[in-house]
Amino acid sequence: MYRWNPEDYARHSAGQEAWARDLLAGLKLRPDDSVLDIGCGDGRITAAIADRVPQGRVVGVDWSPDMIGHAQAHHHRAHLSFRQIDAQALPFDAEFTVVFSNAALHWIQDHRPALAGIARALKPGGRCLMEMGGHGNGAGVIAAFEALAEEDEWRGHFTDFESSYGFHDADSYRRWLGEAGLHVVRVESIPRDMVHAGGEAFAGWLRTAWHPYTSRVPADRRERFIDAATERYLAAYPQDASGRVHVAMVRLQVEAYR
Repeated sequence: MYRWNPEDYARHSAGQEAWARDLLAGLKLRPDDSVLDIGCGDGRITAAIADRVPQGRVVGVDWSPDMIGHAQAHHHRAHLSFRQIDAQALPFDAEFTVVFSNAALHWIQDHRPALAGIARALKPGGRCLMEMGGHGNGAGVIAAFEALAEEDEWRGHFTDFESSYGFHDADSYRRWLGEAGLHVVRVESIPRDMVHAGGEAFAGWLRTAWHPYTSRVPADRRERFIDAATERYLAAYPQDASGRVHVAMVRLQVEAYR
């Protein structure tokens, strides 16, 4: 399990939050919906969901105890709760009319146990709307990290390294949804431009969102590693005229029902 810093994440996750709110706008919630938010993180979006279902129930789950503790401390609603739960081992049985997830499921390689759990968690006729990194997501960032991992200075930290990300394609996802007993409405790969205000903001995002790579390096050398990754990325993808940093992302958007 990676160690998360909720406050640092909040400072460097504006892109993820904006995309989450865009996704939430298409959810078309009813006031009495019961909603499961998988990968709720610091709880900001989960609380926004709760505000839209005043007669309903909302449960946010995340595998990070740091994130769950932060969410419980900062977001209070009578019909809102947060629980530390692994997305691959969801314990719910026909409890929710809606499952929502944003920028979370790509943190696990094999999504099939999660999809089976989502199908179990939904009531008959219930629906899910999810967005995650898809095949090709952040390829330029990954290339920068992988190039560093081959350098003498860092190679020893990446012996037998395997990324824990699960960036999958639409065809695979359609098949897995069917295997889980979910009916596909839409599975779509969407290219997006993630924009960071400058090099410092970009480095902050690397620190908070790329743990499979950064966590391999000891804490006392990690900032140097992140700086080196930032330099390598910017050499390949220079800042624009306003000093902003652009990252080509691919989001996999999934809509299905039980």
